[in-house]
Amino acid sequence: MIEERYQKRYKAGDTPWAIGKPDFNLIQTVTAMDIKPCKALDIGCGTGDNSIWLAQKNFAVIGIDTSDVAIQKAIEEVSKGNVKCTFMVFDFLTNKMEEAPFGFAFDRGCFHSLNSDEERKSFAKNVAAHLEKDGLWLSIVGNADEQRDGPGPPQRTAGDIVNSVEPYFEILSLVSSHFGSNRQNPPRAWVCLMRKRPLA
Repeated sequence: MIEERYQKRYKAGDTPWAIGKPDFNLIQTVTAMDIKPCKALDIGCGTGDNSIWLAQKNFAVIGIDTSDVAIQKAIEEVSKGNVKCTFMVFDFLTNKMEEAPFGFAFDRGCFHSLNSDEERKSFAKNVAAHLEKDGLWLSIVGNADEQRDGPGPPQRTAGDIVNSVEPYFEILSLVSSHFGSNRQNPPRAWVCLMRKRPLA
């Protein structure tokens, strides 16, 4: 199970994705696309860096993760600053949040961790179900165009993304980038901004 795998990695401190700052792709997209503050859901929020940044920009944020270790760290982090943010342990794959609908959803590395097209379609459908009319979803996804020898995030093609999300979302932009990272050579990423379809 994905949840158990992440639980173990947080407990072991094996979390290369936890970089101690918001991902620059989130900052760039929200700024460049002029996404207005609204109710926001950070799916797989980890230790909360992206949620906290959104909250600083006046979004009303709920950050969720299946790892209680990660959520505890996120709660500690938010308590240090003068910002309001809600964090909770929650399994997004099997449950619907009472707090829905949201205007904006964000995930960095959740969508890509699902191996089958069917699972990714189900995830996209669930994101759409949590969004209001014309709600936006920004997903940062491991990019299969990168040739690599060592470990790294799961890699998906542009076709994988389009195939999974198009029934529920209109793709506004799909850009090749790299993950915000503390590594010298950050892993490549797709940055995909989508708008919920009217009937989704």
